[in-house]
Amino acid sequence: MPLDQIGQTLASFYDELVSEGVPEHLAALVRRVRQTEHITTAQETTGPAPAPASEVPRVALVVEDDPEVRALAETLLEETELEVVGCDSAEAALSVLQARGGDVALVFADVRLAGEMDGLQLARAVATLWPRARLVVTSGHGLERPELPSEAVFIAKPWRALDVLVEAERAAAEPAPPVL
Repeated sequence: MPLDQIGQTLASFYDELVSEGVPEHLAALVRRVRQTEHITTAQETTGPAPAPASEVPRVALVVEDDPEVRALAETLLEETELEVVGCDSAEAALSVLQARGGDVALVFADVRLAGEMDGLQLARAVATLWPRARLVVTSGHGLERPELPSEAVFIAKPWRALDVLVEAERAAAEPAPPVL
């Protein structure tokens, strides 16, 4: 997809988010992504060609505020071909996504997180801004299936390792987005 189309798509997402009353921190994130898009366009016309997609490691992003549970999920996902990055809040995850969003194959997030955003808000942002990332949301608070984007998978805690690994395998099996 040409960069100008990506920019137009992000702009339309931004307009939709603002009209739906999305929190300002999400709207600010969209503005930063749009600014990055303009910078990237300028760099591509003058800079060196990017590395082939096969050389860029795909990422599994674990978002969990309980350090022990996060460490368990990270250890489990290290058994896959994905590079594992752990975050303790949605805000930290959004920073990683802003920097490496195209490389993120899997976002594995808890519903309840420290910080201003919860896992449901994070899931909606990921589904809107990084739709190629596989979303897996988890909770141990007796929720059946919270209101998640339709493409998200819900796994109740305590989750089984096999369920998490299956979702990671699905994320890794999907082709990486083309390098533009």
